[in-house]
Amino acid sequence: MTGLRQSWVESANDPETDFPLNNLPYGVFSTEGSAPRCGVAIGDMVLDVAGLEAEGILSAGDPPVFSRPSWNAFMELGPEGWTGFRAALMALLKTGSPMRGRVEPFLVPLDTVRMHMPFDVAEYTDFYAGRNHATNVGTMFRGAENALPPNWLHIPIGYNGRASSVMVSGTDVRRPWGQLKSPEMEAPVFAPCKRFDLELEMGAIVGVPSQGPVSVQEADDMIFGYVLLNDWSARDIQAWEYQPLGPFQAKATATSISPWIVTKAALEPFRTSTPAREKELLPYLREPGPMIYDIDLMVTLAPEGGVPTVIAETNYNEMYYSAAQQLAHHTTSGCPMRVGDLLGSGTISGAEPRQRGSLLELSWGGKEPVALDGGAERSFLEDGDVLTLLGAARGDGFRVGFGACTGRVLPALDDPYAR
Repeated sequence: MTGLRQSWVESANDPETDFPLNNLPYGVFSTEGSAPRCGVAIGDMVLDVAGLEAEGILSAGDPPVFSRPSWNAFMELGPEGWTGFRAALMALLKTGSPMRGRVEPFLVPLDTVRMHMPFDVAEYTDFYAGRNHATNVGTMFRGAENALPPNWLHIPIGYNGRASSVMVSGTDVRRPWGQLKSPEMEAPVFAPCKRFDLELEMGAIVGVPSQGPVSVQEADDMIFGYVLLNDWSARDIQAWEYQPLGPFQAKATATSISPWIVTKAALEPFRTSTPAREKELLPYLREPGPMIYDIDLMVTLAPEGGVPTVIAETNYNEMYYSAAQQLAHHTTSGCPMRVGDLLGSGTISGAEPRQRGSLLELSWGGKEPVALDGGAERSFLEDGDVLTLLGAARGDGFRVGFGACTGRVLPALDDPYAR
């Protein structure tokens, strides 16, 4: 495996930075009094690539692709353009680069910037592709004998979500209202969600459009990069509405993503294989090689005014279906995929209790509250709670990280329909 690549940006050579020269993730940032623009994280700095492009120091395409605050136009250049640009970035930033004097003025301290959505989300699809999560949830509601639906081991299950609800890390999330009905109630009520939850996921970003079905290998080639993703979930709304068609308003409140797109090229050294199959998959879903990644993941929860507690630790390699398999299946009906489509992996949970990627699982439906540092407990999220998702792939003396994906829970508004 490749070791740490050395850069003249000294902070990028720290073995514990999320953003070494090996990474170079893409985001959109602004500084006080400036408009949002495209940037690349390197150590504790952001490289203003929009500024470099405007000065003619670095070019990704003609016409310019960084003239607006989004990486979509760059994605449209395709894999060949992605590869060339990444190589040019590395040449500018590596130790001994003769361009240091011209590039250095375009570095901005990371702790002085505000991050924005890194791309325009075309469509959003969320999957249910982690076996441990599906087994845990199924066991709670249907018993261990019928935990997995009959189709689960044959097909990556998913649903079409709301692109309009996807938001960048740091955006507050308002507790939603909805129809709630517990088994002992005769009729539903309209009330604020009482069982608000997180879901620890990875998001895959489609960078190449398609028309018609694609293979798993073609799907993998279409993926531009990955983000951390928190699919906020209103469990009590979901329990009442999901039969027979699945999640709707329970999943429409918000989906938070980390602000940096870690490219597939940066993750290449960390490829690994999905788990062994209990049932042989149909030919169109079989993987030609390793299609998942070894990425350590963590969730912390900080109550209002309190300190963060690590409540879950797991790894992306726990997924039963890779993003490439999910994307390939998505196209089987002829469904066109577009640049900027976002695919949520589904909740990532390991086999052990501490590896569960949602409070629904961690508290086992609220029956076993999670202890927080300081003495508090949580079965589900309370107002003021701050959730933080963290993730990094670890190499020989370096890490490829995603930065943080955070969100704070705000109280529900007064009844929006009260007159």
